[in-house]
Amino acid sequence: MRWLVGWCSAAAGPGGRRGSARAARGGARSSARPTGSPGAYGDGIHDGNGAYPRPSYDGRGPGPYGGSSHDPYGSYDPYGGAAYAPGDSYGSYGSYGANGPSPSSASSPSSASSPSSASSTASASSTAYTSSTSYTSSTSYDLDDSLGPHGHAPHTAHVPDGSGGVDGVLQPIGAQVLWGDPDPLWAVGDWRPDEIRVVEGQPGHRLAVLGCCGASDEELRLGLIAARGGAFRHLTAWPGSYTAVACVGRRLTVTADLAGVRPVFHAPWAGGTAYATAALPLADLIGAELDFGHLAALLACPDAPEALGDGTPYRGVSRVPPGHALIVRDGGSREIAGYESSASLVVGAPPADPEEAVAGVRDALVEAVRARLTAPRHAAGHDHDVRDPGPVPGMGPADRQRARGGPAPGVGADLSGGPASGTLALLAAGLPGTPGTVFGSGAASAGERLLAVTFNDLTLGGRHGSGGNGGSGGSSGPGGPGGSGGHADRTDRAGTADRATDHTAELERAHAMAADPRLRHVVVTGDESTLPYADLAGGPLTDEPGPSLVTAERHRYRLSAGSADHFVGTGARQVLDAHPARLADLLLDRRRRHLVRPVAALARAEGQRGEGQLAGRSLLVPVTVYRAARRLARTPYRDGVEETAALMRDSAFTAAAFAPYPEGGESAADASVAALTWCRPGPAARWLTGEALAEVSLRLEAAARSRPSVERPGERRARAALARCAADYRVFEQAVEIRNQRLHAPYFDNQVVRAARELPEALRVRPGARASILRAALAGAGVHDLPPGWGAPTQAAHHAALRAGIRLAADQLLQLFQAPLLAEAGLVEARVVRQAVQRVARGEPLPVEGIADLVSMELWLSRLLARRGTCWTGAAASRHRAASAGVALDARYERSLPPAGR
Repeated sequence: MRWLVGWCSAAAGPGGRRGSARAARGGARSSARPTGSPGAYGDGIHDGNGAYPRPSYDGRGPGPYGGSSHDPYGSYDPYGGAAYAPGDSYGSYGSYGANGPSPSSASSPSSASSPSSASSTASASSTAYTSSTSYTSSTSYDLDDSLGPHGHAPHTAHVPDGSGGVDGVLQPIGAQVLWGDPDPLWAVGDWRPDEIRVVEGQPGHRLAVLGCCGASDEELRLGLIAARGGAFRHLTAWPGSYTAVACVGRRLTVTADLAGVRPVFHAPWAGGTAYATAALPLADLIGAELDFGHLAALLACPDAPEALGDGTPYRGVSRVPPGHALIVRDGGSREIAGYESSASLVVGAPPADPEEAVAGVRDALVEAVRARLTAPRHAAGHDHDVRDPGPVPGMGPADRQRARGGPAPGVGADLSGGPASGTLALLAAGLPGTPGTVFGSGAASAGERLLAVTFNDLTLGGRHGSGGNGGSGGSSGPGGPGGSGGHADRTDRAGTADRATDHTAELERAHAMAADPRLRHVVVTGDESTLPYADLAGGPLTDEPGPSLVTAERHRYRLSAGSADHFVGTGARQVLDAHPARLADLLLDRRRRHLVRPVAALARAEGQRGEGQLAGRSLLVPVTVYRAARRLARTPYRDGVEETAALMRDSAFTAAAFAPYPEGGESAADASVAALTWCRPGPAARWLTGEALAEVSLRLEAAARSRPSVERPGERRARAALARCAADYRVFEQAVEIRNQRLHAPYFDNQVVRAARELPEALRVRPGARASILRAALAGAGVHDLPPGWGAPTQAAHHAALRAGIRLAADQLLQLFQAPLLAEAGLVEARVVRQAVQRVARGEPLPVEGIADLVSMELWLSRLLARRGTCWTGAAASRHRAASAGVALDARYERSLPPAGR
């Protein structure tokens, strides 16, 4: 887990000083410092007596999440049990190596690390910054006043309770300071050296970029100049996925990305504003309690920005919306400004050229992949010390990799057989350069080939909807009381056969693509032990709840066979595909003829689902879809949101808690019709209490009245779906985190999202549009040989895996909801959730995604309340902890509605 945190406060530092010494011309500042003395990014170890404020790296005392002080989230040891030592900034497994950055090799953060220089030193595990600027000074430095990389104290934050002296100093645990007083900024976590770049223009003007950024040093400096003039959109125009912080005097700008994978959070504190890229550290800082209204909205309407607003699970901590930036002036004035122009509402505007739009997506995707390939390679110690023992009976290459510990060195990618992951794998292997693994390290001694990982779920062809022997706590089978039986049982068996056939076809396509000599193919097989809900007791505490908590062990098992830098295809559907609500946008533009292809495809898919009465429904699909699209186009935004709010207050909504829900979610036609609304309840809403639903409905009505939307329904729903997917992926990243591994999702990059928004709506709504766009992107990169059926739609296997996991873990889930925290908070009734779990375990068609949402929320709450410690250190750190009151009645939500801004 990695995050940055800082604040802008109008208050002066201890003793009323903000730092008096400045870098001046004269003799060079001494670069040799004793062990534990302040360095370029850190300031030694804590002396235990408060003699000087320094981050605690000694591993003693409780960490912020119940672990040691070097564990930012405390639920497990990301460094393999190695404690921090003086001079070892990252521990024995850190990016700086065993001895940490030497004072002579570590540069000041005032100069950016050059990609060329970083690449030359990245083959060793002790890559360090190279400095192009030396600090000279003829002034002696007072440790309590002015020592820091920019002539300021590395930390002069004052605890707002008025306590004086260094005992009142508050700072993040295990942080490296990027710049100091009066507006300090820290980086916390296992950042790689090349992931932190700081440039400085004139004195007091500096820019920090954290993450994977493909910009050169000169481009960063030009971006700082543009931000100084207020054009901070330039800070988001570089390839990669990163967070930019521009400090121009006392004006500070922090940009959130367009998708929401790199969010920014803020909270008022000490007369100013604290900000971070994680919400929990800010919640600890201000002692925030849980916002149960927001948690209810996450369960009831997870993809409705009207219900979620700009809130977080912590009361008082706010989120900067995607496509916006946080601007703080002089420590007091706070502004949320958008940097992306909204879509034109002019009906007569000429449509974009489809070929140019597709070429733009291709170029953006190629640059996003290239930014990862040109970054320095990173290899852990085991990649050099332990060799692959070769064939072992009963162990494949993936099993041997897991036995050695840690991911393989170099670059890899998922290869599921679908177009999203296949495009990234073929692009990464086909671009000029050396895209593969580090030559000669570990199992890569055969050459530099990109590692492609395919997951083969062996449970897809197994039993489905089995009886009481399947671990459902003695429940009956599908034909028993309350089961599906009859026609539903035959439909289940047919659906299982279709999913198995589609899965086999995907594996064959993955095998055909892996025949490329530039790929090294590894197949990871999963049995019942890798199904969802397999290991609910373990896992780290994430910043926010998310449905990936129930599948984290499944994905961690797959990713453990991957590389140190691993591409995943998440986000391609939300970025490139057309949301069904865009059909209403076409009607608003009077382009009805463009509805013919998508509606015909929906009717054809509905006709292939079965025979007889089920197949006859396909004749009504065109009329049903057209009516729903026309109704949405004619419904004002406020009326549509208030209609959903009224639905959630209707007693008939909760009365249908156990109404049948089609296996595999919904059919394509049903899902499209249901999505043709301004907002709709989520799958878990049917099991919430009436009080929680009423709270969410009030949020919806307040947002509809105070924040009227001028966006079209398709544009707004597509933007909300992308933000929800990005937020879930962020939780997924934290839940499946493996030491020394970075996951890369280029489809969420700013430039890829911008290019995709230029695609004409008529092109988006065509059947197979995503596959055709990605095929064109590969053709532009020189990849033309694709296997037959590449990009063909398949039956979603995710629903089947969730259902099978619930069946096997039913007893464990029933025990989890015997006395759940969600029931104590008034969000659900334990009896209703237990009944839903039993019915799903018996094979009844209920929304399995709703069960996953409830279980994930319960797991997150239990891990949050079980943690000890806080993210902060100092004399007053014990008073800074989030959710200290738990879910007690006095900590429950006072009816709080979203802010009326924007």
